[in-house]
Amino acid sequence: MHTRTMNSVRCSKSSNKTLSLVFLCLLSFLNEQHTVLTLAEANSNVYIVYMGTRQHDDPELLAETHHTMLTRVLGSIEASAEAMVYSYKHGFSGFAAKLTKAQAQAISELPTVLQVIPNRFHKSQTTRSWDYLQLSSYSTTNVLHKSKMGNGVIIGLIDTGIWPESQVFRDEGLGPIPSRWRGICESGELFNTRKTCNRKLIGARYFIKGLQAEYGQPYNSTEYQECLSPRDRSGHGTSTSSIACGSFVANVSYNGLGVGTVRGGAPLARLAMYKVCWNLYGGGVCTGADILKAFDEAIHDGVDVLSLSIAPDLPFPDVEIHNGISIGAFHAVAKGITVVCAAGNAGPSAQTIQNTSPWIITVAASTIDRSFPTPITLGNNWTTMGQAMFTGKDTGFINLVYPEVPELLSPRYLHSCDDNFPCVQVSYEIGTQILYYIRSTRNPLVRIRPSKTHLGRPVSTNVAYFSSRGPSSISPAILKPDVAAPGVHILAAVSPHNPEIAYNFQSGTSMATPHVSGIVALLKSLHPDWSPAAIKSALVTTAWTTDPSGEPVFAEGEPMKLADPFDYGGGIVNSNRAADPGLVYDMGTADYIQYLCAMGNNNSAISQLTEHPTFCPIKQPSILDVNLPSITIPTLGNSTTLTRTVTNVGAVNSRYVAIIEPPRGITIAVKPHILIFNSMIKTISFTVRASSTQKVSTGYTFGSLTWTDGVHTVRSPISVRTEIVESYD
Repeated sequence: MHTRTMNSVRCSKSSNKTLSLVFLCLLSFLNEQHTVLTLAEANSNVYIVYMGTRQHDDPELLAETHHTMLTRVLGSIEASAEAMVYSYKHGFSGFAAKLTKAQAQAISELPTVLQVIPNRFHKSQTTRSWDYLQLSSYSTTNVLHKSKMGNGVIIGLIDTGIWPESQVFRDEGLGPIPSRWRGICESGELFNTRKTCNRKLIGARYFIKGLQAEYGQPYNSTEYQECLSPRDRSGHGTSTSSIACGSFVANVSYNGLGVGTVRGGAPLARLAMYKVCWNLYGGGVCTGADILKAFDEAIHDGVDVLSLSIAPDLPFPDVEIHNGISIGAFHAVAKGITVVCAAGNAGPSAQTIQNTSPWIITVAASTIDRSFPTPITLGNNWTTMGQAMFTGKDTGFINLVYPEVPELLSPRYLHSCDDNFPCVQVSYEIGTQILYYIRSTRNPLVRIRPSKTHLGRPVSTNVAYFSSRGPSSISPAILKPDVAAPGVHILAAVSPHNPEIAYNFQSGTSMATPHVSGIVALLKSLHPDWSPAAIKSALVTTAWTTDPSGEPVFAEGEPMKLADPFDYGGGIVNSNRAADPGLVYDMGTADYIQYLCAMGNNNSAISQLTEHPTFCPIKQPSILDVNLPSITIPTLGNSTTLTRTVTNVGAVNSRYVAIIEPPRGITIAVKPHILIFNSMIKTISFTVRASSTQKVSTGYTFGSLTWTDGVHTVRSPISVRTEIVESYD
């Protein structure tokens, strides 16, 4: 789909067989964007008391410390026990409790408390894609086989639960559960662990106390068609799990469309589900308290990768020390666990990106080279092609009308069609022609024929309309998103509300995220000693900036444009190149402390977050020096200089030369411009000086810095905005 906006043609189900034409935008096919009424606007009385790194190794002693603190504030052991929601005692220290504002304020003033955070609400962000990414199971040379399909790696998903009976979670061919695994399978409604967990699904927990405490009453699972267990009723977690590490299931389709073999990115990896999102008012609602508890348990259980297709349900992102996902991810990354999160579905406007912490891999959504052409023939015998998933019968010629419904013109309006009910997307231009035909014809007619599956050219790769865009509004010098991955019309397992439909097409950054999580599992299997930052660097610096066949990538929007780093970060994820990146921009806790200092956080706050007392330098460090695999300069005056350090993970004796593609109006100088590695020199630092030739303030322009040894190309995207301060005399 090449056009900037889309329309929808839908057939009425009334007996007179009238077809209605309604104008919708590209988001019309997404079912994960419905506005959900949450209690974030109400007076929240659940608070997360965050105390940073654990003070004790004994989790029971830590829990006792939490209860003692709460008892002192509330006045009795009974009140403390009633108010306590969770004790966080594995990955970090803290607790969630039901408090008044005055009590929360009193606790926040205690010396061992880093932050008291209101319980935020989050939302879930909802096969050809692996072949498209050149990870075919038939190839014996790609990273899928070199990594043994992720065998031995454990992927944890924090989501809506799982439908364990799906064939994609069978454990045939898998060996024993890794001995390092410390997790459990938790029984509950319609979830008998003796029947549901196996050598594939090795862990399943659910967390709802934060949500229940927020409402002050038990969650009515019958009313909301849920299960108080790890079982997934919405299908979201089942889909994301199957994309990340589902087993092979052949001859799968959705009513004949997209026929093929469904599998996950790391089909031999093990899976642990942490259910934190619950059906409420038509959407998946997740509280920060429950999410933090899931992080706490996942760190204890021994996962290698954490995948969260969740984003805060806020108009603006929270800063790191107020954000449950960011805090949990920080502690997970400190333990060597790579955390992959959805960018959010609030695109295509700028600065809508969520999950922006530099220790998180943030994933945008792109399309793949598959389409579902659907012929539309008007009564004047003019035939055009739209996109649909219509598997019903040929409609024959039926009446066509255009209802004047203004609210359907909103680019945020979403519409889903019933199975076998013809909803066809067409371009704005074609929609205009159809509308002209309707208004100029006394008895307009239309015929819609069933959709078919088309693979390859001329279908282009685009960043999806809904995918949230950078730059980050919190820290614009930190490039977000990091990479993009397939997230539109992905065939995945679902919870079978209809027994005949066990697989369906899903769209959203929710679906892009587990693609990257599966790839991270492959990289973790190949390089178990790589840090989360090294893995992120490998993904960003090797990503495709064109589609896999060399064609340009566009960003859907109003209007459509060539994609830039704020649309897809480094580009479309390329796992085969990421497995052998040559150089990586590595980081550890010290680098993240530098970032937190550069963001203006105080020593006390940072010390509570880390494992030791921390003191920021008297001169505040530059955020431009954070060792990211990208360079983003949001306010360039005349010139600035920044530093990066690369680590050689390729051949011991290597020589890399810098290739610079400067942004328009910017001069880039790199010193040294040649890097020579040997057995003694494995890391080298270099400086980048950016100078503006612009005479006025500008928007962002884009370029790149690439290091190459003739075999590897280590590309860092560059984004620069010139800002000249106006004088006021």
